[in-house]
Amino acid sequence: MFRPTLSLIDTLRQRRQRLANLINFPAIIWSGQTSPRNFPANVFPLRASSHFLYFAGLPLSNAAIRLDTGKLQLFIDDAKPSSALWHGEMPTREEIAGQIGADAAYPMAELESWLESVATIPSQDAGTWTQQTQLLNRWLLPQQPLAGIDLELANAIVNLRLIHDDAAIAELRKAAAVTVKAHKAGMRVTKSAKIEAEVRAAMEAVIIAHNMTTSYSSIVTVHGEVLHNDKYHHPIQPGDLLLADVGAETEMGWAGDVTRTWAVSGKFSSTQRDIYEVVLAAHDASIAKIRPGVEYRDIHLLACTAIAEGLANLGILRGKAEDLVEMDAHALFFPHGIGHLLGLDVHDMEDLGDLAGYEQGRLRSDRFGLGYLRLNRPLQPGMLVTIEPGFYQVPAILNDPNFRSKYEKTVNWERLSEFADVRGIRIENDVLVTNEASEVLTAALPYSVSDVENLVTNP
Repeated sequence: MFRPTLSLIDTLRQRRQRLANLINFPAIIWSGQTSPRNFPANVFPLRASSHFLYFAGLPLSNAAIRLDTGKLQLFIDDAKPSSALWHGEMPTREEIAGQIGADAAYPMAELESWLESVATIPSQDAGTWTQQTQLLNRWLLPQQPLAGIDLELANAIVNLRLIHDDAAIAELRKAAAVTVKAHKAGMRVTKSAKIEAEVRAAMEAVIIAHNMTTSYSSIVTVHGEVLHNDKYHHPIQPGDLLLADVGAETEMGWAGDVTRTWAVSGKFSSTQRDIYEVVLAAHDASIAKIRPGVEYRDIHLLACTAIAEGLANLGILRGKAEDLVEMDAHALFFPHGIGHLLGLDVHDMEDLGDLAGYEQGRLRSDRFGLGYLRLNRPLQPGMLVTIEPGFYQVPAILNDPNFRSKYEKTVNWERLSEFADVRGIRIENDVLVTNEASEVLTAALPYSVSDVENLVTNP
């Protein structure tokens, strides 16, 4: 088991105290539990609650912490003696409490005595959620609106986790560095790979070798138009583009999230290069605008305008860029938002719905070009966001009769057909907002056309 350092224990205590400064009631946060894959002893790996990790620092299973006035009480059962046969000697409850700087430790059965007037965050796993609901005798649903002190707790945690402390940033740098290494490995094996799975294997091998795991299901595909493609059986053929969206997660749960797109032959076709340069222009303009006080929504709209302008210059769209964005024509090819928060979750705190992503009082738009915007806040120093513009030819969008009718004269469909070898392109980096501007934590992974081609052709 990972052992927190003394400096990390100090950080955990500081986080608890900062929470105590924001709320005047106790809170209990459950870690979560494993679930069986098919029979009870064969379980999926545990991914502890990120809120639990933020204050406790260890990915404990079947545990809970009670936070009150800056103090932490740990509730966890000692391992059964028989478990040593299968899992080796495990630390005792008291030893674990010492590792995380807990003020007291109790068996889980005693948790029921500490539930009066406590707030909580709904767990993402069904077993723990059921336990929460029964013990607290109130209805809690993940990603559904909270109320009362549960809502107050969620808002307080958002307040803390939006701005990363030094310990968090150090972990995020580690995740970014390993993510960069993984992508370079993927690019280098592409020319010899026969199917997507071989590239995925090379990338995830790097992550595993650093004793990390992936922060989400890897996307490694020649079908880049499928935004969350988790199939890896497609053959890699000359003329294809390969889109890889892969991120490392540290032992403590902090995430990296990077996308690169490259030609499997090592050389972009003229049409692939043209679209890539459009996406790259949107990417670079977005990062150049990042600084404290800037609205993330404005960065998204800047990227939309850059993509619309680029596609108009290529003859795919007709009209002025600003007008095209106003009518959501760009969203035919760039339907998602420019990015999201990044931290302990790859889409940080989205288990709380839009509480973290949207400034209080703001609601999601129902516009085609804005409905998938995940972050709508002014940027602050210490926030980590992704910037990930893209271009996709999604059949479900482009063949939709309503869209075909609405944009019949806006899209030059005949010209678009000349770009059939571009299914999907995305360029994504992890960007830390600094006191004056920004820092790209994943800048060590090249993304210009020539640099990407060089990595693929010169493994």
